[in-house]
Amino acid sequence: MLSVRFWGVRGSIPSPGSSTVIFGGNTSCLEIRADERLIIIDLGTGVRPLGDYLMSHDFKKGPINADIFVSHTHWDHIIGFPLLTPLFIPTTTFRMWGPISSEGEALESVLNAQLAYKFWPVRLSELSAKLEYGQIQTTSIDLGEGLTVKTKYLNHPAMCLGYRFEYQGKSIVTAYDHEPYRNLFPTDPSDPNYDENIAEEGELVVKEENAKIQDFFRNADILIHDSQYTEQEYQNGKTGWGHSTYEYAISTALKAGVKTLALFHHDPNSSDELLSQREQEYRRKLPSSSVSGGLLSRISHLGGLSLVLAKEGMTLIA
Repeated sequence: MLSVRFWGVRGSIPSPGSSTVIFGGNTSCLEIRADERLIIIDLGTGVRPLGDYLMSHDFKKGPINADIFVSHTHWDHIIGFPLLTPLFIPTTTFRMWGPISSEGEALESVLNAQLAYKFWPVRLSELSAKLEYGQIQTTSIDLGEGLTVKTKYLNHPAMCLGYRFEYQGKSIVTAYDHEPYRNLFPTDPSDPNYDENIAEEGELVVKEENAKIQDFFRNADILIHDSQYTEQEYQNGKTGWGHSTYEYAISTALKAGVKTLALFHHDPNSSDELLSQREQEYRRKLPSSSVSGGLLSRISHLGGLSLVLAKEGMTLIA
């Protein structure tokens, strides 16, 4: 069985408070299970409660052994790392995977800088767990026991990877933080900087790159996609920030034949009330859907796209 549980669903900054109780205020952290195999994606503040859960459940069965994949090293995706309790247990083994940073730093170097004394009282070298690092780009990795992961660079101001996990014919794909590719060259002939050839070339590149993203999602059982903004919000000063809209995520998922779309990376200003309204609104707009509810959902694929807004504690089974 391949499943994903959400421990942190918020984007940009933790957002605790009475208005985020239902969907949650922790930043990005996912727990993927391929039967007994454990995969953790991102080290946002949601990794602290995940670590506590692992200590109270998995640790009873033996040493904790997991692969951790970091999408990128923006603060909201690594801020929880020092509070991951199994790091302080000598029998823990974590294989740490992630892209090189935009400044050319490896993941180990970035985390080491995060744990400098001026930021945190415990150094990386003082952690008890066994940490193994792997630097990855666009690639495919056989993780053993029938589990594979394919990676794809996304469109974000930092070097950011999307992940596609495949196991026993099922797939879970992550695509955050991501913004659709757009032509950065002037396309208006009245613009003094307009060049017809460059504008056309830009359009071709945009079309090709967006098609590659769509192919990466193709026929996924579960797609977890950035949806920080509505299209109106995006057009009103949010272009170039590296995040997607509800409309883009839904449209691309439909074109790619995705079975279940989990909208993710909620804006810190989006309240429970607003997110609930948007969930219902965008479900109504789907041409055909079999929506799921509750914290544990085995999706019924009877045609169309199943749409959910990710909540902390929610588990989806591919």
